[in-house]
Amino acid sequence: MTPLPPLSAVRAFEAAARHLSFTKAAAELGMTQAAVSYQIKLLEDRVGAPLFLRRPRQVVLTTAGQRFAAAATEAFALLNDAYAAARGEARDTLCVSTVVTFASNWMARHLGSFQVAHPALAVRLNTTDQIVDLVGGEADVAIRSGAGNWPGLVSHRLMLADFTPMLSPKLAESIGGVKEPADLLRLPVLDPGDPWWRQWLAAAGVPVDSLLERPGSHMGSQAYEGNAAMAGQGVAMLTRSFFLTDLAEGRLIQPFGLVCDDGHAYWLVYPEQRRNVAKVRAFRDWLLAEVKATLDQADPGSPVR
Repeated sequence: MTPLPPLSAVRAFEAAARHLSFTKAAAELGMTQAAVSYQIKLLEDRVGAPLFLRRPRQVVLTTAGQRFAAAATEAFALLNDAYAAARGEARDTLCVSTVVTFASNWMARHLGSFQVAHPALAVRLNTTDQIVDLVGGEADVAIRSGAGNWPGLVSHRLMLADFTPMLSPKLAESIGGVKEPADLLRLPVLDPGDPWWRQWLAAAGVPVDSLLERPGSHMGSQAYEGNAAMAGQGVAMLTRSFFLTDLAEGRLIQPFGLVCDDGHAYWLVYPEQRRNVAKVRAFRDWLLAEVKATLDQADPGSPVR
């Protein structure tokens, strides 16, 4: 086997690569900047190639440095995992950053089965629509909405962010029932400025001009709009997969089978170098299977009343 470099040198390099700063690496490791620089120089001598380009007030990873940094971060994550297991630690924590809609309308209803399967793993949800720094360790994994192209991250598509109008049965009855798409505009519309409304109405052949005259109310999340719709406050444009239980139990109705999408989806993402960390792997395998089981129960082509 090729002799390995000193662990202290690899540790200093990994921290500096993660922060792209010798100063921040030194602060994290409780070392001086000079000591970090020395350890990295020692490692570069052993590798036989520069790992950083030193520029004024900035360091940048070389191609060799990028390859080594990814492997080093993964190795330390696996080592930390193994160390915790060897010590017999009773609990570990998985931090999941997730958008509000997914947390409220899907995760909260399903997370219990993960906890049952992994009782020694505590889950902490960080509910935010802001993108957190996964590589920097702000969370272990994240649920994001978008097109799935986040450089440096592994992405698994969970479900399409499709949409269709939903409302309470009582609100529908207030106008004698919703029999055609144009009937929806006889009722209060939640978040009429949402582009999804214009796209769905256009697909249904309904003029959208009247939406421009509606008050520009905005709740910011399907979680809130869904609750408002169930309370009879208006018609909401919602993602069907998030409200299957409410549809099945009659709190909401989906009056039409037309379901649209704009190409966006919900994704599970995490850093490439952490793909084999035990808690990340456990959560990934559970989430992909649980989402598939949920979607297999639904028939998006048929309206639920």
